[in-house]
Amino acid sequence: MTREIVLDTETTGLNANGGDRIVEIGCVELFNHIPTGKNFHTYVNPLRDMPDGAFKVHGLSEEFLSDKPIFAKVKDEFLEFIADTTLIIHNAPFDMGFLNSELNNVQTAQIKNDVIDTVQLARKKHPGARVGLDALCKHYGIDNSKRTVHGALLDSEILAEVYLELIGGRQVGLALNSTIANDEPVHTATHKAYETRQNPILELSENQKAKHLELLDQLGSKPVWNKYETKE
Repeated sequence: MTREIVLDTETTGLNANGGDRIVEIGCVELFNHIPTGKNFHTYVNPLRDMPDGAFKVHGLSEEFLSDKPIFAKVKDEFLEFIADTTLIIHNAPFDMGFLNSELNNVQTAQIKNDVIDTVQLARKKHPGARVGLDALCKHYGIDNSKRTVHGALLDSEILAEVYLELIGGRQVGLALNSTIANDEPVHTATHKAYETRQNPILELSENQKAKHLELLDQLGSKPVWNKYETKE
């Protein structure tokens, strides 16, 4: 089973090294690209004011955050949750820059996890197209109506759906079923190796075939199955 963490943050601004801080972290756990329902979410007191521009983006006020834990109080639980798992992030340099800046502020080693940037995935799959989260939701028909403002956990949940589409959409689920049946690993490192697998052909016993023919006889002369059944 392959574990991945879809991650998002909200901040007081755009400059991780210029005084801006994290105010929210949201993470969604995936196993073989399927959400498990296990999440990590916390608001963070940035110990500073909230600029109007940032407030308009996420709606988190200085007053609301004033009684929330500071980053030093939540970092151990956060690091335990992500462990050494691959991180799925939209515009990864932004979030990783802030997370590592916060960790540096509390004298903690920076995150060394593998990271998949869904912005880069989207640019490769849809050259020249808009790759913002809302644009990708529209392209793939993903409901983002609850996203009236940015929120780290909600955005992570939406990004998990977008990520599934970027790496193969519904076919990923089919690949998962096949790999479970064949007890083979899912190749997630490149996100290209979802090999086409031939569906197994199930052979019926002679007794099962006879019972099926008896059922068709009971249905009369016009059952739709007669189109696909040849009596020998």
